[in-house]
Amino acid sequence: MQPIAVLTGTIIHGKGLGRTVGMPTANLSPQRGMEIPPKGVYASIVHLRSGEYIGVTNIGERPTVDNDSRWTIETNINDFSDDIYGETMTLSIMYFLRPIRKMDSLEEVRDQVRKDMDRAIELLHS
Repeated sequence: MQPIAVLTGTIIHGKGLGRTVGMPTANLSPQRGMEIPPKGVYASIVHLRSGEYIGVTNIGERPTVDNDSRWTIETNINDFSDDIYGETMTLSIMYFLRPIRKMDSLEEVRDQVRKDMDRAIELLHS
């Protein structure tokens, strides 16, 4: 399967809100000139110095946590919690999972991301 897009950049600090509910994310600052896919939630393959992992990547706004219209690219990496700030990350965006939608709480977001991760694992292990 060919990726929808491949994004490379540096992992930067975000607001740290996901970590408060057990859902840390790696926030990507992409290299200039990269073509960013349409907003949405995607199954992705995460390439780090330590290896390859399955991830769920949100590209776009974060309506549950702020009213900011700026886009972010943030990935929850399956079974991963290492400190990787400042490292280079490459994301192979593989499958569109769903549109972004506002939820009632961070806990609801966490529960949805767990469902998204289950689907990503299913798709990427097939």
